[in-house]
Amino acid sequence: MALYKQHSGGRPAARVARNSAIAVVLLLFAVATLFPIYFMLISSFGDPIEAGAASYRLWPGKFTFASYKFFFDFSPHSYRWLLNSIIVAGSVMVTNVVFASLAGYAFSKIRFAGRNVLFSLLLSAMMIPYQVTQVPLYILIVNVFHIENTYSALILPGLVTVYNIFLAKQFMSSIPNEIIESAKVEGCSQFQIFTKVIAPLSKTVLAVMAILTFMDSWNTFFWPFLVTNSMDMQTIQVGLKNFRFANTTYFSPMMAGAAISAIPMFILFFSLQRYFLEGVTVGAVKG
Repeated sequence: MALYKQHSGGRPAARVARNSAIAVVLLLFAVATLFPIYFMLISSFGDPIEAGAASYRLWPGKFTFASYKFFFDFSPHSYRWLLNSIIVAGSVMVTNVVFASLAGYAFSKIRFAGRNVLFSLLLSAMMIPYQVTQVPLYILIVNVFHIENTYSALILPGLVTVYNIFLAKQFMSSIPNEIIESAKVEGCSQFQIFTKVIAPLSKTVLAVMAILTFMDSWNTFFWPFLVTNSMDMQTIQVGLKNFRFANTTYFSPMMAGAAISAIPMFILFFSLQRYFLEGVTVGAVKG
């Protein structure tokens, strides 16, 4: 709306032309963003018999829920894939919200020796590409701790991320110190200050952290693929690869599984949408 108002001046013909061009560009971006979701949903209603067909259509020959039934009947572990994803993504989300918020509070409001140096080291860790750490992390999980093919192997590497610590620190730095001083006068400990003062004021950033962390963990494919070697421990994203074979692909059932796997993310996003939209620019808060 602001973009529309910005170009509302000038001659009527030029104004209409500019606004029309802007509307067309935004519409093209919207179509490009929504088209993969549309294609996934439309393809999921296709007939499983047509799974190996090489021609992909924008509209199925007939609408049927057979592909959804095929997805759950395909393997005895289909329900387990969803359960594993919920357990892993939910655990990673909760631990990140708890630990990252505690660390963010410590870095923003508690003065201790080496605080700036330690925070700088954490920020430098953000510069290391995720793929670079996969080999040493895999060696630790498989060869040192011997916990491959377990929930621990899936959850521990994502227990807390530097990005969430940075996000929490930036937001909590904007909370006035006078509020904390008043709580100290009332006799509150640091933990009480965090739970009764800081956490309620930080609902926005906590919701942003929860949504982004859950989505990232839920959609992760490479790491669960590396550390699981049995179908019963696979997450839904890894399980979907079982619908692809050397000579054919069960395309519609695979799209049905992808559509089912998107439901928890939509539920989480729309339940926390208000907080997410309020905090979408929280990283820009000056600390």
